[in-house]
Amino acid sequence: MLRSVATHLELGLSGTSKLIFSVAAAKGSPIRSETLTITVDGATVEPQEVVDVHGSRLHTLAATGSELVLDYQAEIDGIADAPVVAEIDEIVYARPSRYCESDSLAPTAASQFSGLTNQNLLRAVISWVNEQLAYVAGSSLPTDGAVRTLLARQGVCRDFAHLSIALLRALNVPARLAAVYAPGLSPMEYHAVAEAFVDNAWWVVDATQLAPRQSLLRISTGRDAADTAFLTNFGAPTTLNNLQVTAVVDNFELDNPALLTQLR
Repeated sequence: MLRSVATHLELGLSGTSKLIFSVAAAKGSPIRSETLTITVDGATVEPQEVVDVHGSRLHTLAATGSELVLDYQAEIDGIADAPVVAEIDEIVYARPSRYCESDSLAPTAASQFSGLTNQNLLRAVISWVNEQLAYVAGSSLPTDGAVRTLLARQGVCRDFAHLSIALLRALNVPARLAAVYAPGLSPMEYHAVAEAFVDNAWWVVDATQLAPRQSLLRISTGRDAADTAFLTNFGAPTTLNNLQVTAVVDNFELDNPALLTQLR
């Protein structure tokens, strides 16, 4: 499987900012070729790469100027190894987090999924969240969590993922969020999916059902969107003036939601 992905990003700067980009394919991806170029007011700058415990590759820099442009391109030839299973993850990803209020949703999870376990539970959560929420672009705020999403009955991919994660954690199933490139997604954008720890492995949970899970490419992994944002800014305000994301695969497959798959 050959996947080709790219990001073009333009930022307006208003002063000195420490910027952190999370747009590169995660460490461990079988990268055939890759380029990352960042310019500030036309001059090339070199970011520092920082890799977290899950292989998320963060590119950081301090920028002063008026316009920043980032271009990233990569070809991924093949699939990565299965997601690593770490004992600490079973603790961290079973706890409530900023956008996944599993403690608040425990009664809902118990009433809707009583008696279900393992793979049957994952399928039920995917189906239920898909039925309860409408995918509506621009319908949620950056501060919305799983509880508000459920009350609103609509959201975007991160909202679907947050609600899925919160419900699973409420039933003592460790779950986390992954930001991905998603060949087949329309409209094309960064995508967010959940991963659930069942039968000693991490499985993709995507209640949006908008892209085939087999060709998803991991960018970053964390408790929720607070850990996986494509851009983090500490400093002067910035303006996102343009964002273009592309992701294609040479062997496109239709997805079967009844089958479980891993993010590789």
